[in-house]
Formats: sequence, C-alpha cells, structure tokens
Amino acid sequence: MQKTFPYYLANEAVFANEELEVTDKFSGKAAYRVALADEAVIDQAIEHAVQTERAMATMPAWQRQEILSHCVRRFQERDEELAQALCLEAGKPIKDCRGEVTRLIETFKIAAEETVRFGGAYMPLDRSPRTEGYISMTRRVPVGACSFISPFNFPLNLAAHKVAPAIAAGCPFVLKPASLTPIGALIIGETLAECDLPKGAFSILPCRREGARLFSEDERLKLLSFTGSPEVGWALKARAGKKKVVLELGGNAACLVDEDADLDDAVNRIIIGAFYQSGQSCIGVQRIVIHDKVYDVFRDKLVAATEKLIMGDPRREETFIGPLISEKEAVRLEQWITSALEHGATLLCGGRRQGAMLAATLLENVDRQEDICRQEAFGPVAVLSRFNDFEEALAEINASRFGLQAGIFTRDIHKAQLAWERLEVGGVIIGDIPSWRADQMPYGGVKDSGLGREGIRYAMEDMSEIRLLVLRRLPV
Repeated sequence: MQKTFPYYLANEAVFANEELEVTDKFSGKAAYRVALADEAVIDQAIEHAVQTERAMATMPAWQRQEILSHCVRRFQERDEELAQALCLEAGKPIKDCRGEVTRLIETFKIAAEETVRFGGAYMPLDRSPRTEGYISMTRRVPVGACSFISPFNFPLNLAAHKVAPAIAAGCPFVLKPASLTPIGALIIGETLAECDLPKGAFSILPCRREGARLFSEDERLKLLSFTGSPEVGWALKARAGKKKVVLELGGNAACLVDEDADLDDAVNRIIIGAFYQSGQSCIGVQRIVIHDKVYDVFRDKLVAATEKLIMGDPRREETFIGPLISEKEAVRLEQWITSALEHGATLLCGGRRQGAMLAATLLENVDRQEDICRQEAFGPVAVLSRFNDFEEALAEINASRFGLQAGIFTRDIHKAQLAWERLEVGGVIIGDIPSWRADQMPYGGVKDSGLGREGIRYAMEDMSEIRLLVLRRLPV
C-alpha cells in the first residue's frame, strides 16, 4: 500500500486529501500520497503565523534550544527511516541519503547552540563632548512570520537551513516543500508537532505552483527565503513587496587544478564534486580548468576514475549515480551534450541515457557559448578546459552569470589569496571542491546565484532586526 502523509497547518497534521502523488524516482511507480493545501489553507497558515509572532518572540532561549535538541534526538532515532524515504522520493543513492541525514542532524545541533548565544552588543558613545554620558546597546529581535520555499535536491537539509534558524531566532513560519520531494519536510513537521511550540508556530504545506502565490506576495509575511532556480527566484523577489528576501539560486561552479596540485587527490575530490548525487547540486563541479602542464595526465586519471562509477538502483550500497529527478531533466542534459558534440566538443566518457538515468559524462574542447558551459547543468556532466596563465584562468571562471562557489587546487598561498580577491563568488574553497560546505559557514552567491547568506547564524541575522537602546546618564 502507498503510505499517506498529511500537511501541517498550525502545528497539526491534516489529512485533507491525497491529491499529490510522490513517485519512486528509480522505478517511476507511485510511492506516497500527500495532502495538498489550497490557497485558503495557505491564507489560514499565514494568519496563524502572524498571530503567533509575539508568543514565539518571547519564548525563552532555553526552551527554543530544547525544542531543537528534541528534533536532534528524534532524527538520530529515525536516521535510517529518513534515509530510506529520501532515497525513494529523490532517487538519491543511499550513501548520499545517509550523508544528508547526518547534515540534517548537524544543522539542528548548530541551531540549538546558536539559540542561547545569539545576542547583541554594547557600544560606548562618548567619542566627543556632545555624546559624553551616553551609552548604547543593541539586541536582535525576530522579524516575525517567515515564508520558506525549499527545493527538491536536498529535501531534508535545505529545509532544515530555513526551519532550524527560524525556531532559534523566534520566528513562526510557513514552508512550501518541493512537490517532487515533500516527504522529508513532512517528517520534520511530524517531529516539530511533538514539541511544545505555540499554536501557529509552523505550517508545512505542499501545494501546486499556481496555488503558492501567497508565499511570496502576502504582505503579512516579513521575510521570504527561497532556494531554487534563478528564473523563479528573481520573479518571486519582484513580487515580494516590502518583505526581506533571501535567494539561494543556481550555480555553474568551476574548479581550478594548478600545476603544483596533488593530482590524485584532486581527481578523488572532483569525482565527488561533479557526480555526487548525480550532479544535482547548485555547487556541483561543472567546469574543470586545468593547467596545461598537467592537463593530459589529469584528464586521463579523471576519465579512468569516472568510468568506474556504478550507475543503477539508488538503494544498492555500491551505486554512485542514481536517476535524475525526472526523465525530462535527463533528456535536457542529453540534448545539451549532443549540441556540444555537434559543435566540435569531444566526448571523453559517458553520454549514455536510459530513461531518467544519465551516465557520468566528461567533455573537452567545448565551445564556451554552449549551454553545457554557460547554463547550470544540474546533472552528472562536467567540462574540461586548459589554462597557462593563472590570472586568465580566474577571468575564465568569472565569465559566468553565476557566482556561488569555486574550488582551487593549488599549494601557492599567493595564488590562493589572489583567487579569494578576484573571484566573483560567495565562497572560495582552497585545496578542495566548490561542492564542500559546512552547515555553520556563510553560504550564498552573487550575480544570478542569489542574494543573502544561509548558514545558521547568518540566517538568524536575516530573520531578525537590530533594536537600539540608548541610555543617558543624568547629571549629578
């Protein structure tokens, strides 16, 4: 039998219908039935969140910490259940699923820690005779009701990066998970429903895109945090009105391999960066820029390692490449590969498609105007190119409408500093792939890659406002 899931309205499970079918992404068969929320339900959820703003803002920090710690304990108890559900709904290889569950737990742990140390500052003001006798202090106060829209590729951890800091900061929220992969967010909701949160503190509402207007446009909401495609993200920002907007959008991440790099280490890391969870990551390695002196050796090592990757059923422990989220996405990438080959590119390995499965693919000699170079691939494809001059290589990396993260394999500290100075990205990772991320660090991009930063403390800053207090010492 297919398992059914409710949506969560004002902290409570509601089995309103079974309208949303969630498929097993490997077999294509229906796996779950999920309740869909309509616009009237979303409106109710927002009103409940607004009515709960004061209760959430005044909840003691220790109590919010205990709620987050309860979630950590429950996720640890249900870790394999969470991983198996993720494997089914996302088609993600089971090892990657277990890794994401680990990060879900870590994200909530970090939020629990930040809850009790997120504060303000003391500022002396007596820098001139006019301000002598005055001091000031600041505190962080929650912005109020927040709206979150999370994507399909990390259904657990990217939802967690919105939910956990909201609770830590004292903000009620409404969350729209991706319709393709809503189960992880609903299990988070099931766990939150066990906690002593004020009624209305959270609603988790799968809904169709045409019914999601209120998540971005409703003026009662104080912040919108969206993770997804640039086209959708910027359109939502344009309709968001006066509320704060945080956008985590697409990428076209580059990785540079300099002449002094440890080639075997770089190959091992780039294999993960390019093909981890079938390349469906906005910071997945898509462009590999290699010094001419080591290009041939590195290319041959990388191709050999790529050809060893096992593609197949994501439930099998040895599987590295699972299905893309849909056959449509696999067809799109196949067409991009074909176009590149028709315009002079060389296929080094891969390129085979079977349904939603696409073999890990490497290309070289690709025209930079091809979609596979310019756009976000979001699949198991990477493009190799050569360089001789380090500064020119940095300019090539910058020649993209995206700017999320970049990876630089070099032993030269001066080149590392130059990359940090010149690259137009949100993060520069030295000695590793751009796909590396720790959940406490500031994460986000520039240009078409987004606006604002995630990472627990940085998200909490976006979900709060600075409130100033000035004290004047009376004359004696």
